[in-house]
Amino acid sequence: MNINNFFLIKYASQILEHSLEHLLLVAISIGIAAVIGIPLGILITRQRNLRAPILGIANIMQTVPSLALFGLLIPIPVIGGIGTVPAAVALILYSLLPLIRNTYTGIIGVDPAIIEAGRGMGMTDKQLLLQVEIPLALSVILAGVRVATVIGIGIATIAAAIGAGGLGELIFRGIVTVNNELILAGAIPAAAIALFADFTIGWLEGKFQVTKK
Repeated sequence: MNINNFFLIKYASQILEHSLEHLLLVAISIGIAAVIGIPLGILITRQRNLRAPILGIANIMQTVPSLALFGLLIPIPVIGGIGTVPAAVALILYSLLPLIRNTYTGIIGVDPAIIEAGRGMGMTDKQLLLQVEIPLALSVILAGVRVATVIGIGIATIAAAIGAGGLGELIFRGIVTVNNELILAGAIPAAAIALFADFTIGWLEGKFQVTKK
């Protein structure tokens, strides 16, 4: 068997190109989602009356099928249409729930005795949040980032349906041409990226758990 006929080598240049597109789309989306989701998670620890509506909206976003969400975004001005922008918006919406929920869960899970000790030392609410609650909740927050990232990597493959590129393009081309090699050339790198991201963020999460202990 000629090694050059092995599909991962045959499509190596395309796999590299689409992997970079995939990674860029996911990285930008998760970064923006974290900038939105983590502060919202912090907000609902302070304003408990906002917890139900914010988590409710994030939950609703998770229940909409990904392909349907991409389709719904197409006619919307500015954030819709075809390409990477609507794909990024969809990934951001899907990523919000684990980020908001884990931030909220991590912060309210901090031992109340530690909070009271901080208050007894004269710490303000801002100081408690930045110096006590967030550091102690960081492993739980990172778990939310981990879940959001893995979900984003998977959903980003569907973004090729609206012209956003990424590894999904190889998968869709393989489906259209009934070419299993093309399907695997897109699916295997996507799975590898998801496993690597899961392992890496999980390792960081474990480091902060050790620090916390």
